[in-house]
Amino acid sequence: MNAQLQPTGSAYFIAMETEKPETHTLSVLVDNEPGVLARVIGLFSGRGYNIESLTVSETEHEKHLSRITIVTRGTPHVLEQIKHQLERIVPVHRVVDLSVRALELGQERPLERELALVKVTGTGDNRVEALRLADAFRASVIDANTEHFIFEITGRVSKIEQFIAIMKPLGLTEVCRTGIAAMNRGPQGM
Repeated sequence: MNAQLQPTGSAYFIAMETEKPETHTLSVLVDNEPGVLARVIGLFSGRGYNIESLTVSETEHEKHLSRITIVTRGTPHVLEQIKHQLERIVPVHRVVDLSVRALELGQERPLERELALVKVTGTGDNRVEALRLADAFRASVIDANTEHFIFEITGRVSKIEQFIAIMKPLGLTEVCRTGIAAMNRGPQGM
């Protein structure tokens, strides 16, 4: 068997060698009921797909609908398989590949934002520098005492990553991230 096509325990090996993996953001509208999230996650883990980011919340209270935003990586063939398999889960109402939809609308990517809480511990010059950099990144101080700050920062994933990297040498202690929330520009909904 060709070494490039040997099974790896993942569905990714199935894709044609010419296809390159891409990162896509999927938006899934589901019934807000027990077990739905587990079924969606089970679809990914059972087939060897990786979830890079996952957020979920009820978005339509009257209809008891939740929106799951999933960032995953795979070849176009694998991503299409994921979308079709998600559509077959009974409590799933709609699956939209926001990355594909953005391209159809003439945009590079969907709007994506993440929130992070970042705890930085330090005194003296490091403390002053952490405050200065947080201001430059438009991060808010939401908790502080003489030994630490907890910053709240919202933005693109790249902005969050850069802020975390800059805070590491200044006393980064802990990070908590929400995962990506995303939607496409324009008047039409999901």
